[in-house]
Amino acid sequence: MRNSSSNEPTKAEVSNTKLNKLPVPGAFDTEFSAEEAAEVFEKQPSAQKNEKQN
Repeated sequence: MRNSSSNEPTKAEVSNTKLNKLPVPGAFDTEFSAEEAAEVFEKQPSAQKNEKQN
């Protein structure tokens, strides 16, 4: 049994800290489809159009 006056965190406290949580699948996915890339480029003004205006 654990001494309650200890300065060590409990197992529950450790498992609930942000850095000790298991990663969520897909949360850090850096891959994207060609369709997603095309959508981004369609939404952005063309660099050539901007150069002609300047």
